[in-house]
Amino acid sequence: MVREGAPGWQSGGVSQIDPKIDALIPEWMYIPDIAEQWGVVVTKVRRLVDDRTLIGVRRGENNALQVPAAFIGPNGTVKGICGLLTLLRDSGFSDEEALEWLFTDDPSLPGTPAQALNENRGTEVKRRAQAMAL
Repeated sequence: MVREGAPGWQSGGVSQIDPKIDALIPEWMYIPDIAEQWGVVVTKVRRLVDDRTLIGVRRGENNALQVPAAFIGPNGTVKGICGLLTLLRDSGFSDEEALEWLFTDDPSLPGTPAQALNENRGTEVKRRAQAMAL
């Protein structure tokens, strides 16, 4: 992962997705669909993106705001994702770099860090993220 000279990709809390990173992420969810699943108003989900609790990007033909489906549980965010995103940002990762790391296969996990979070293996993912921060 190249971290030097990363382009300014963030704009007003919402990013445009790089095609290379977009290809890593198997499924996306629209903000209204997340709100409906959680039984909350759309503005509550949008606030999570604006507050950078979740990563949202503009993508697709309509440039619609979307969030990786791997971050979304049945009643809220997947356990550990919000803290992990904060840890990665505090370590100097851009949203783009965080998405790349979360959705790139790691044979030693196995799978991707995002898959590990969804399989309740968040402790190991957090440990790896903390080690990268050193």
